[in-house]
Amino acid sequence: MAARESFFFDTLSTLGKILAFLGISGLAGVLVAGLLVPVAAVAGMGATASIQFFEELPVEMEREALAQPTRILAADDSLIATLYEENRQPVTLDQVSPSMKDALVAIEDYRFYDHGGVDVEGIFGAIASNVSSGTQRGASTLTQQFVTNVLNDSARQNGGVVTLNGGGKSVGDKLREMKLAIAVEKELSKDEILEGYLNIVQFSGTSYGIQAASRYFFDVDAKDLNIQQSALLAGVVNGPSVYSPISNPEGALQRRNIVIDAMLLRGKITQQERDAAIATELDLKVTPTLSGCMGADQAPYFCDYVRHLILNDPAYGETEAEREKTLNRSGLTIRTTLDPRVQKAAQNAVNETANPETTDGKVGHTMLSLDPKTGDILSMAQNTRYNPEAGTGNTVLNFNVDQYDDGDPTRSLGGGGGFQPGSTYKPFTVAAWVEAGRALNEVMNGSKKTYPEGDRWRASCVEGGTYVINTPGLEGYTPQNYGDTNYGPTTVLNGLAQSLNTITMSTAKELDLCRIRDIAYDLGVHEASSNEGSLVAPSVNPPALIGGGVSTSPLSMATAFGGFAHDGVVCDPRALVEVTAADGTSYPVSEVSCESRIAKDVARGVNAATQEVMRVGAGSVLEYGGIPMAGKTGTNDARSQTWFMGYNSDMVTASWVGNWQGEGPDSSLGGLQIGGRVYPEIDGALIAAPSWARFMQQIPGLYVGEPFTKAPASMLNSTRRGVTGPAALNEPMTPALGADSDRFATGNNDR
Repeated sequence: MAARESFFFDTLSTLGKILAFLGISGLAGVLVAGLLVPVAAVAGMGATASIQFFEELPVEMEREALAQPTRILAADDSLIATLYEENRQPVTLDQVSPSMKDALVAIEDYRFYDHGGVDVEGIFGAIASNVSSGTQRGASTLTQQFVTNVLNDSARQNGGVVTLNGGGKSVGDKLREMKLAIAVEKELSKDEILEGYLNIVQFSGTSYGIQAASRYFFDVDAKDLNIQQSALLAGVVNGPSVYSPISNPEGALQRRNIVIDAMLLRGKITQQERDAAIATELDLKVTPTLSGCMGADQAPYFCDYVRHLILNDPAYGETEAEREKTLNRSGLTIRTTLDPRVQKAAQNAVNETANPETTDGKVGHTMLSLDPKTGDILSMAQNTRYNPEAGTGNTVLNFNVDQYDDGDPTRSLGGGGGFQPGSTYKPFTVAAWVEAGRALNEVMNGSKKTYPEGDRWRASCVEGGTYVINTPGLEGYTPQNYGDTNYGPTTVLNGLAQSLNTITMSTAKELDLCRIRDIAYDLGVHEASSNEGSLVAPSVNPPALIGGGVSTSPLSMATAFGGFAHDGVVCDPRALVEVTAADGTSYPVSEVSCESRIAKDVARGVNAATQEVMRVGAGSVLEYGGIPMAGKTGTNDARSQTWFMGYNSDMVTASWVGNWQGEGPDSSLGGLQIGGRVYPEIDGALIAAPSWARFMQQIPGLYVGEPFTKAPASMLNSTRRGVTGPAALNEPMTPALGADSDRFATGNNDR
């Protein structure tokens, strides 16, 4: 039977035209077989096979949840940072301006509301145009483009192959796209398809969806786009790089005007509106949403800490790759403990003290505060730029925190290896002293002396219960005070206030070294570089008593001093308050977790001593607002690490200034430029403490604390030995600048 004649057929067969349109393989006939079966029947057995191929194509596609940015928020809901792979802010269709919808439909698919997913008239129009003119006009509908974007989004999320537009598609790709488009039209309404398209399509490098694009290019919401803005964005989707108004403004303008003319042609705007729109410039107001901690609005190192907490938590995915996906694509809202008022003051103080522009690249400065009653981290400031690129003042190392979470090398926290705490470690000896029933006003022998080779110290955790002085090549261990002065008898209380090494050592000689170590460890002090699956406690050797036996982090020190501030109760550091995803999923966060680690009266005894630091010691010259406050300075023997710990019942702050690039004889801060100045000799009282005071001056009325509860009278006065009583409290020795020992042969006090 002869085939009936049709206007579709001329000297070039319909299948031949389609072949020219698709540009590849005999499978092109599948298009006609699947969509125009009556016409394709004339093509014979080839079409039969094509029909079978088409029928076997899937009719459903998996739609992954659209990637949405994660927002990290401070305690007052102010933005810390936005994290994303694709900057997308989904909106409903009624949140998109009518001109944007009209512009897109006019230029991309003006028969959108008439076809069923595949525009047959458009296909044959494209065939005729391409054959007659040699052009490569396409005929994909908005529904087909939506399908392609969904498939590509799924491929990106699951490691598949992203199908390119134009010549990058095979016949099979196009056929699958068409069949899926038909299926989508049966499942979704036209408005639902248009809404889906507007939310998924790429407008620039990382801007996906109409709302993110509107904000990026014009800093307006999608509902407020005018005709010319809508036309520009509708034109961009055809080629985000080709028609980029940033890299190719001339091409973007031409494309925009083509869209405006299409809107006029389709009756969406009047001639007057067309002429007015054409007459405008691009009028961009590019407003990028910076991604990651490098683009943080505030607290980039706290942002990094939060990011590591999420990536370490299996609640967000079994593997790190899954957790990374959750973090960057699930639209998490992460509410944190950060107080922007405290953070701003801390960052200001850090920058005023050691701005990277005027500070040697070796010098780091941090200011970390937490609430001792909850463990909530209030600030985490650092003087360096959060930037992985090589450059003076650039680093992504967070000096505030440990290298690994709980010593697990598979759970990085992004921190460094910690820093020797100097005399900020001495309060742990005082804690062991009062715990043992000894009085703060007991007078100790602070004379200069050598603890000879073989000298024995009680240490219950060491084999044999004794620590033996071992100093190869030396005659023994001789701690000394700064300047080799201020020797003689004084109270334990004044010894701490003036940071006298000889008093600390004579005090410790009467105690169990292991108990001093255990108190420090129980309160939170440990090696910041612990990497064997558990935390490593400080050393028990005598130099550890004056700060040379551990390299710890500011967060650990703040946690430990929080135990003193909170009557012996230590609260685990906490950064996360609530984490929810865009789909409503809620993730677990650590609740406030506090535990008594030392007796209440022991903590109060230590607080009595550290208040003396603020009354007659190094803290007495600081101007910090006159509120109840205790503190302690610290400097290591090499003068490479300096500290000030300031605290009350509401807030503990660790101020650290040091050489973050290593220890050793050549690591001293002396001679290095810090904030535009060079100091020949540096200790905790010289820079770290005044920086803390500047910080406190900027937050008047905040975290003022209650007066410290007094220690029991028996902890202050005793007749157990030596001269005791109030007189000893009021006879401070001459304050001295200096550093603490981390070696056996020397040892200097700081203030």
